[in-house]
Amino acid sequence: MRAEIERLVEEIKQSVGLLRRHLDVEKSTARLAELNKLAEDPNLWNDPQKAQKLMQERTSLEDSLGGIGKVEQELEDDIGMIELGEAEGDEGVVKEAEAALKNLKKEVARRELEALLSGEADRFDSYLEVHAGAGGTESQDWAQMLLRMYTRWAETHGFKVEFLEESEGEEAGIKSATIQVSGHNAYGWLKTEAGVHRLVRISPFDSNARRHTSFSSVQVFPVIDDSIKIDIKESDVRVDTMRSGGAGGQHVNKTESAVRLTHIPTGVAVVCQAGRSQHKNRAQAWDMLRARLYEIELKKREEKAAADQAAKTDIGWGHQIRSYVLQPYQMVKDLRTGVQTSDTSGVLNGELDDFMAATLAQRAFGTPGADIEDVD
Repeated sequence: MRAEIERLVEEIKQSVGLLRRHLDVEKSTARLAELNKLAEDPNLWNDPQKAQKLMQERTSLEDSLGGIGKVEQELEDDIGMIELGEAEGDEGVVKEAEAALKNLKKEVARRELEALLSGEADRFDSYLEVHAGAGGTESQDWAQMLLRMYTRWAETHGFKVEFLEESEGEEAGIKSATIQVSGHNAYGWLKTEAGVHRLVRISPFDSNARRHTSFSSVQVFPVIDDSIKIDIKESDVRVDTMRSGGAGGQHVNKTESAVRLTHIPTGVAVVCQAGRSQHKNRAQAWDMLRARLYEIELKKREEKAAADQAAKTDIGWGHQIRSYVLQPYQMVKDLRTGVQTSDTSGVLNGELDDFMAATLAQRAFGTPGADIEDVD
């Protein structure tokens, strides 16, 4: 077997070994058997929330264990094909199997990244907030573009998206919006997007067709379940009610039922207006507030908490994590990892996996952020 193929096979084997150790195959197999037995209990769905969490865990373990088994089988098959092709002098078969090995390596790399999502809250659903920065209509339009980008990303990955709050801009775009993204590891992926996002383009709202720079911020926090206990004193929370939709959010209800909760000691505020009743919105808002306060405590235990929080302090120059340049050239560049692409249309349509993967790998392996130059 030629040296290049041997090296590729060895890299895949090493990656599979890491995956097996990270997953703890023996322990995970036993847990899956336990979950399968629990799933057969006819009384399971008497508690829908508990049942749903159990089924999510089972699906996740099935995917992880099944994925490792599939990779190992495909590796064995490809090696067999290469040996057969070499024995028969069939170069076409060898090249086909080599191409299959390269694709298999990409699949293993993807699973390695998913294995990095082992943080305390990574498996949870996620809230995502978008806030327009200073700059009026231009920034508000950019905020709406970001909201669409994340909605498209979520839908492409099979996640469910629910609009919880949306405040429209005076002329176009949005001042702010909050969505809930539901699906396995939703928070683990989306947490990499928290920070300030910078747009450079010729503004469609400028009659002189000048280039404008706009900023919007993204905040991400996990949807916590009953296993996480966050105690909040009601006396520490100010409750305000208002008409849903503000200027008229297109995705939300328009009755006098919106609820805003402000946690006075921290200044954290959340708004919910998706439900048709004030009671439902109040309950959802309390869940969101608990999640926000949990996220704050979570970040205190993360070694990069200070840097992450600094990226959210101001929506403007010097704080951006990524720049999106649409004129005079096309470029999206992440200022933490250096990952960049000229496919701006693809990125704005939700193709964010490369950016997310690079940030996850950087955090997981402790790679220090390079001094990366921004784009003009």
